[in-house]
Amino acid sequence: MRIALIAHDKMKDDIIDFVRRYKDVFKEQELYATGTTGRLINEIVDLKVHRFLSGPLGGDQQIGAKIAEGNMDLIIFLRDPLTAQPHEPDVTALLRLCDVHCIPVATNLGSAEVMIKALKCRSK
Repeated sequence: MRIALIAHDKMKDDIIDFVRRYKDVFKEQELYATGTTGRLINEIVDLKVHRFLSGPLGGDQQIGAKIAEGNMDLIIFLRDPLTAQPHEPDVTALLRLCDVHCIPVATNLGSAEVMIKALKCRSK
C-alpha cells in the first residue's frame, strides 16, 4: 500500500512516535512523505521513505499529484488545529483531492490509529 505521511511542525514528534509504534506495519508499505517528516522518519525510525519537498514549498501539492494520478492509497496528515498555516490553501486542496478520489485520510492520531490497525488486521 502506498501511504503518504505528513505532519505540521508541532505534530512531528507525534507522527514519529506513531510510526515507531507501528513500524512492523509501516515497513511492509511503500512510504512517501513531505521533506522534514520523511527525513525524520528515515533517520529516527529507520524506514525507507520517498521524500517530496516540504509542505510549504510544494510537498503537499506533489502528494496531491500522486493522488490525482491514482498512485496513493492512504494519507496520514497530522494537522495542527491550533496554529494558522501559511500554506493552508495547499492543505485544503490536498484534502479536497482525497475526497474527489476517495482516498482515506487521517488528520489526527485517533483516525490514524483506526486506519493502521485495520491495515494491520488485513495483512495477517
